Amino acid sequence: MAETKVVIFGSGGVGKSALAVQFVQGIFVEKYDPTLADALCKMVEVDGYQFLLEIIDTDGTERFIAMRDMYMKNGQGFILVYSITSLATFNDLPDLRDHIERVRGTESFPLVLVGNKCDLAEEQRVITTEQGEALAEKFNAKFFEASAKTKVNV
Repeated sequence: MAETKVVIFGSGGVGKSALAVQFVQGIFVEKYDPTLADALCKMVEVDGYQFLLEIIDTDGTERFIAMRDMYMKNGQGFILVYSITSLATFNDLPDLRDHIERVRGTESFPLVLVGNKCDLAEEQRVITTEQGEALAEKFNAKFFEASAKTKVNV
């Protein structure tokens, strides 16, 4: 059986763990617990093929650079997450994407950009959907706005 490793990156507090847990276990984790790095697994079927999807949920800080680089090198796909309520988390992503490119030695790799927390009130939104789409296009990535809380696009 094939196994695929997908690594989730993004700043602390954007909801990386909440998205991963919602996808794998179908529950929303209310309390934020900073992650060192967690691996969650789920059997998935795509185009009639079953495989084990291993989701590596990373720490959103710069504390463990060697581990982060190892995940960048060994990951087969990547999800970059920001909060639609935080410009800083959005602005962190170009450097992060560039770092993945440097570590992997190629500018071509499977990438999805996710604007999380789309369930929050519109007045809390700082990053527009159009800004997210434009960044995804620049990254040559798929784009989704999601909510781990309400299961939108998880």
